Amino acid sequence: MTYRSIWLKILFVLFANQFLHADYSYSYIPKFVYSTQHFAVTVVDSSGDTENNISFRFDQENSIKPLSKAPIRDLSGGKVFYTFYFKAGDVDFEIPKLTITDENGSTTLESRFIPVRFLDASKNKNFCGLIASNCKLISSQVSEFDGHSNLISMVFKATEANPEYIHINDASESGIEKLDEKGAEAVVEYYFVLPSSKKSITLSYYNTLQNRFIPKTISTDYREKTVAAQEELNPKDSGFEKIKKYGLILLLMFLFWMFWLHKDIFFLVIFVLVAIVLFGIYKPKGTICIQEGAPLYIIPTENSTTSFRVPDQTTANILNQRGEYYKVNLKNNIIGWIKNEDLCEN
Repeated sequence: MTYRSIWLKILFVLFANQFLHADYSYSYIPKFVYSTQHFAVTVVDSSGDTENNISFRFDQENSIKPLSKAPIRDLSGGKVFYTFYFKAGDVDFEIPKLTITDENGSTTLESRFIPVRFLDASKNKNFCGLIASNCKLISSQVSEFDGHSNLISMVFKATEANPEYIHINDASESGIEKLDEKGAEAVVEYYFVLPSSKKSITLSYYNTLQNRFIPKTISTDYREKTVAAQEELNPKDSGFEKIKKYGLILLLMFLFWMFWLHKDIFFLVIFVLVAIVLFGIYKPKGTICIQEGAPLYIIPTENSTTSFRVPDQTTANILNQRGEYYKVNLKNNIIGWIKNEDLCEN
């Protein structure tokens, strides 16, 4: 073996990793992002080795971290793509230095900077703060909250979205009830309270693919949108429930009048049956003792907004129960949900 061949082998061993790792690079980095936007950054492994045991480590000294430690992995055109998601702030964004390690060694992708822009919300008065590459409204529910306002609950699915920044200017109460995130997609349950005089609302989100505001008009009049699950969640009975209750009472009065007028036992039997049904539906479900200072929630979920705090220890009629929450009617006609941990011990 000649000296030349020996040196060639040494050089190959010394620089083999560098050659092998030339397959890793950024395949997608946005040219710019908007403040508060959730966005994707993608690394590609051009070798197409689907069995490669690979790990990613962003610079630990950098405070910026991806929203999820594990990237989304996709195969396309004989290449393997790894996508991370980040959230932009108010200053130009820095992608931290990334170290990629596999069975052949390590490769480093140096940090990159992305300019951050600010959306001009004045161009769209209905902008609700949501920035996404796509958004679809799945459903909406409207119920009467109190004598002056309605509770609107909506469920929507959004991609690369920032639902934590949603705001509705006319709402007296609002917030996220449930957030399920899987990869780039998020399913969001959101509620807000509006004056009952407002029959509809238009909300716009900014679509980052189409570069424009996209509006969606939602009815906020519960009389137009009665929902089957409404009675379970809303703090006050819906208009349909009131009509049903008073309808049964009028039917009882009519049957009693017919019995008194005709003295026919048939009307008495029907009267008794309707009275039993009415009592069974609307009979009191008992009373509970509520601690002083207990929070009254808008709807029975863990993240629900507190609408009122009970000033003194009191008792209240139970209207409904959902898990560990009781729907109650306080003496001052305030209706909401109390958690069982806020009940009196005795």
